[in-house]
Amino acid sequence: MEFASEASRPPTPELIGSAPAMQEVYRLVRQVARSNASVLLLGETGTGKELIANAIHRLSPRASGPFIRVNCGALAENLLESELFGHVRGAFTGAVDNRIGRFEAAHTGTIFLDEVNSTTPKLQVKLLRVLQEHEFERVGDTQTIRVDTRVIAASNCDLVDEVAAGRFREDLYYRLNVVTVFVPALRDHREDIPELVAHFMRVYNEQNDRHVPHITPEAMRALEHYGWPGNVRELQNYIERAIVLAVGDEISCDLLPENVLGRQTPRIGRAVDLEAFTTALVQQGIAESGPLPENLHTRIVNRVERELITQVMNRCENVQIKAAAMLGMNRNTLHKKLKQHGLEK
Repeated sequence: MEFASEASRPPTPELIGSAPAMQEVYRLVRQVARSNASVLLLGETGTGKELIANAIHRLSPRASGPFIRVNCGALAENLLESELFGHVRGAFTGAVDNRIGRFEAAHTGTIFLDEVNSTTPKLQVKLLRVLQEHEFERVGDTQTIRVDTRVIAASNCDLVDEVAAGRFREDLYYRLNVVTVFVPALRDHREDIPELVAHFMRVYNEQNDRHVPHITPEAMRALEHYGWPGNVRELQNYIERAIVLAVGDEISCDLLPENVLGRQTPRIGRAVDLEAFTTALVQQGIAESGPLPENLHTRIVNRVERELITQVMNRCENVQIKAAAMLGMNRNTLHKKLKQHGLEK
C-alpha cells in the first residue's frame, strides 16, 4: 500500500494534482524516465506538457545534463532549422558567426520539441536522421556532428491524423512514438482544480507581494464548473489576474472573467453595425447595391476575420503561437486562416 501511495504522488514538485487521470501520467513518467527511449507527449495546449517533459528529464540518468526546449511552432522553417542544427558563418544573410544549434546544446541531456506537428517535411527529414543516426550537419556546412541527445516531443493534435493527411512523415512518427504519454485536459481532472488554485495563489501572492489567501466558495464553484478550453495555463492566468486586481484578502466572483461565470465575453473592438458595414462594402466595390446577395454575410465575416487576424499578427510581431493564443485558437487553425486570407507572408 505504501508503494502504491508513493506511485500516485507527483514525481516532481512542479506537477500538481492527484486525480486518477494524472496518477496514470505519473506512473508512465517514472517508468519511462529510466530509459533512453523517445517519448511523445500528446495533449491540448496548456495542459502542462513541458512540465511532464522536464520531470522525465529530471528523473532520468541524464538529469545532470542540459534540458533544452524548442517551440517548433514559433519560428519559420529557415529559422527553426538554424535554431535546431546551428549554422556556419555566411550560410545565409545575417549569419555573421558560427552558431551551435539546440541539438548540440542538448548533448548528454534532453531536447524537448514542443509543437513538433508544426515542422515542415524538410525539417522532418533532418529530425528523422538525428533520431536514427544521432548525427547532422549545421546549415551551410558539410562537417557531420554526432550528438548523444534524448528526444521528447509534444503535439497538441493527433499525429496519426497528421500522418493520414500527409502533413507528417509516418517513419518520423514511429521514431518519436516509442512511448506515448497522453496528458489529460483540465476538464478531465476537475478534482485537481482546488489544489491548482491554492498553488497558483501562493505563487502569485509571493511574486506580486500581495496577501490574498482566501477564495469564496462561489468563486471556487465557478472555477470547478467552467470548461477550461485553455486548460491549466488558462486557470493560472486567471488566478494571477485575480491576485493582482484583488482589493481585499479573498478572490471573489467579481475578480473572475465573464466567460468563467457563464456570461458573454466582451470582444475586441465595437459591435458591427451591419447596415453601415454593408454600405461601406458597397462603396469599396466589395458588394453591389440593391438587394443583398445571399453570400454577403459570409463575405462580411471573412472581411472582419481577416482584419482582426491582421491586427493581432501585427501586435504579436508575426509570432503565430502568440497570435493564436490571443485569438483563442490553436496554431494549426491560425495557419489555415492565414493561408485562406492570403496573409501567409
